[in-house]
Amino acid sequence: MNGQSSSGTPNRLAKEKSPYLLQHARNPVDWYPWGEEAFEKARRENKPIFLSIGYATCHWCHVMERESFEDAEVAADLLRDFVAIKVDREERPDVDAVYMGALTHVMGRGGGWPLTMFLTPELKPFFGGTYFPPVDRHGHPGFRTLLARVAEIWRSRPDDVRADAAQVATALGRTAEVLVTSKSVSPIDAAWVERAFNDLDRRLDPHHGGLGDAPKFPQPSALFYLLRLYARTGNREALAAAQKQLTAMARGGIYDQLGGGFARYSTDERWLVPHFEKMAYDNGLLLRAYAEGFLATRDPLYERVLRESAAYVLRDLTHVDGGFFSAEDADSEGVEGKFYCWTRAELDAVLAAAPGLDAAGAELFRAAYGVTEAGNWSDPHHDTSGWTVLSLVKTPEQLARE
Repeated sequence: MNGQSSSGTPNRLAKEKSPYLLQHARNPVDWYPWGEEAFEKARRENKPIFLSIGYATCHWCHVMERESFEDAEVAADLLRDFVAIKVDREERPDVDAVYMGALTHVMGRGGGWPLTMFLTPELKPFFGGTYFPPVDRHGHPGFRTLLARVAEIWRSRPDDVRADAAQVATALGRTAEVLVTSKSVSPIDAAWVERAFNDLDRRLDPHHGGLGDAPKFPQPSALFYLLRLYARTGNREALAAAQKQLTAMARGGIYDQLGGGFARYSTDERWLVPHFEKMAYDNGLLLRAYAEGFLATRDPLYERVLRESAAYVLRDLTHVDGGFFSAEDADSEGVEGKFYCWTRAELDAVLAAAPGLDAAGAELFRAAYGVTEAGNWSDPHHDTSGWTVLSLVKTPEQLARE
């Protein structure tokens, strides 16, 4: 399993059952699992809590572990100034929801994992972020710089920190109360639906579909809205917007053109190069989106994607005893995307062995899926020269005309 250090003395996490916590069981960091032992130590020693939340298939969690949590100097900083707690969001979604809500809804920062939070000994958050690099980069603090700053602020102004944390906790409580207690007291006004479409339309990418720029997430709820708006009102603009995104994703590298199923998100605005991690809940929602897209359009591409993605979930994300796996890792052999990318030489060897496929047929395949000597993706951390993420750059109809 990626991310687990093979050396070092086991820490407290070695007694846990979570795959993610076990990945960190040999870090030099003096990790505690979420629980009263850690809380009591923070209160007794009056130390802030460093809370790190992630999950077993999280690529950037692996990166931060390699860069920081396997570093003896970082471990010493944490031991001296903090009580370090590691949480698996898939084991404790309740804990993750609280602190992710604090980061995104109260602190106004972008969310994601690893979730990096600093808490008072009373578990109230006062600062947070996601991935931090090991050293200062491009004007942003490195992880050791961050630890030093937080520790100094806690030592010099603990009352101010606690006051800020109390405000965050109060605001988070109000947000939760609104979400729990708010109820619709009147039917949905048709004008609201129209205003919602106008607002969404302004944020749609007119060239590649979807919302915003890179990184670009599928956001199935927006697709559901567009397709159901068309089904109820006949709004052709809504249908066109849904089709643009569904088609672009189906032809892009975010979709596994060989094995079926969708990656978590696209690192570019064109849906070409994915973050290669595959999540069960993403694919479950996208299965539904493509089913509704096919019902609205009868597009055979959507039917093919729907069938292939369902087959992927049943083949690769289903346990023999009937349960579902939550995700597949983005990393293979320690390299992001290695399993999914091809060099031209690798692909040519497979095509040459394919029964009944001659040189002309192999050339058609390379043309259809954008395979070149240069490749279309590079990883700054590894030699990935010539690697290609397969995408359907030409349709069968285009190839036939050529």
